[in-house]
Amino acid sequence: MSATQTEPQRSATIAVLVENEAGVLARVIGLFSGRGYNIDSLTVAPVDDGRRLSRITVVTTGTDMVIEQIKAQLDRLVPVHKVADLTLEGPHLARELALIKVAGAGEHRMEALRLADAFRARVVDATNESFVFEMTGSAEKIDAFVELMRPLGLAEVSRTGAVAIARGTRSLSA
Repeated sequence: MSATQTEPQRSATIAVLVENEAGVLARVIGLFSGRGYNIDSLTVAPVDDGRRLSRITVVTTGTDMVIEQIKAQLDRLVPVHKVADLTLEGPHLARELALIKVAGAGEHRMEALRLADAFRARVVDATNESFVFEMTGSAEKIDAFVELMRPLGLAEVSRTGAVAIARGTRSLSA
């Protein structure tokens, strides 16, 4: 590759199984910020009965080399049990949860409800002036819904970030 060409960037969904203890998330975030890597989405929660293990799902963007560096550096962190790049290791499912507030009146309200029905968004709060819709799906689906709500009175959006899991029998278990 010549000096004028740049390596293509790709999005990576990385799942990390860690000990559920204080400071682990700070170390993971520190790894990204210390090296100038961007985090597009980050979720974390305990995943076992005893709450000993947590699963961190990070969505990031970079060249193949950068993604490999991120995975290698995550794998060396203590107390990381396992690192998996779900985007490379086979089919996986990724979903987000979003709450979308739309304020409007008249035809705008009716159009917002019609679109919400088409996108399978649920009304979880309603006043005379606004709706709050709850929606789960791919980031692209949520992005599309949010864009359609802009001219109808989009007031606020709150998103969880991606959670992801491999399809089939593949597992992140330690």
